[in-house]
Amino acid sequence: MAIDIRASQALKLWHEVNLALVRDGDQDLSARQMTILLTVYLEPPPHTVRGLAARLGVTKPAITRALDTLGAMRLLSRRRDEADRRNVVITRTVEGALYLDRLGDLVAEKAKALPR
Repeated sequence: MAIDIRASQALKLWHEVNLALVRDGDQDLSARQMTILLTVYLEPPPHTVRGLAARLGVTKPAITRALDTLGAMRLLSRRRDEADRRNVVITRTVEGALYLDRLGDLVAEKAKALPR
């Protein structure tokens, strides 16, 4: 289902969601980290460092740095691909799924509060 909002409402929604994330006291994610997290959870696997770098148009070291943070937060995990040891496979975690579930609820809540 598509929703129809003006650009100013979209920016207000983005602002309200980000403001809530900053205020919640948890470590906030960069745009790159959030994009990686959403890509892994919303697009079908498998996900590799090489594939994420190509998808986002950034270097593999940039993906690795972001994954270091996301891994420390237990939102994603990594493992060597046993079939091709050159690849590192990115996997989902329970903590990551719960984080995104709460984020989805937050976005929905802030969207409902938008002035019409």
